[in-house]
Amino acid sequence: MVDIGVLGGSGFYSFLADARRVDVSTPFGPPSEPPVVGQVAGREVAFIPRHGADHRFPPHRVNYRANLWALRSLGVRQVVAPCAVGSLRPELTPGTFLVPDQYVDRTWGRPQTVYDDAAVHTSAADPYCPAGRATIIATGNVVPDGTMVVINGPRFSTRAESLWHAAQGWSVVGMTGAPEAAVARELALCYTSLAVVTDHVRGVGAVLYDE
Repeated sequence: MVDIGVLGGSGFYSFLADARRVDVSTPFGPPSEPPVVGQVAGREVAFIPRHGADHRFPPHRVNYRANLWALRSLGVRQVVAPCAVGSLRPELTPGTFLVPDQYVDRTWGRPQTVYDDAAVHTSAADPYCPAGRATIIATGNVVPDGTMVVINGPRFSTRAESLWHAAQGWSVVGMTGAPEAAVARELALCYTSLAVVTDHVRGVGAVLYDE
């Protein structure tokens, strides 16, 4: 049984001690990569690079359902999902860590649910894990709340779109936070996002928010 799952960018393998690959199958096809399981501070942690080890999956082609199912099959119940985002607010400068408490889904064409054969309605009012958020916030040096708008990608926003996003009061923009959070909720995974600001968004600053 694995304590914690991490869905992150490529190149994170080095943070796991004694890492071993675990092959798993899912009803939704293969995950982006087979999970790698190792130890961090004495805890068993499973890691999947959501874009694949060679970054071959653009945001709209990531198999979010398979990735999360694979983690759950290993016993994971707590998932931490770091992602790179663009800032929509001048005070959220590059290098800022933000712990979102809400998201807005502006993606399309992505499988949104594990329930294709039944009408199962899952609450998304509070999409992130309260325990996971509290743990990260307690470490300090993070912005404790904010709304992440998730766009489809792989293109960046137009200036008009960026100004609209900022005008809504949203904090950051990314490409992978949805449907990842919703699928995690359906699978009874306590999901926490950690958004890392890489730059300001064009139209309200510069641009760079790939993950």
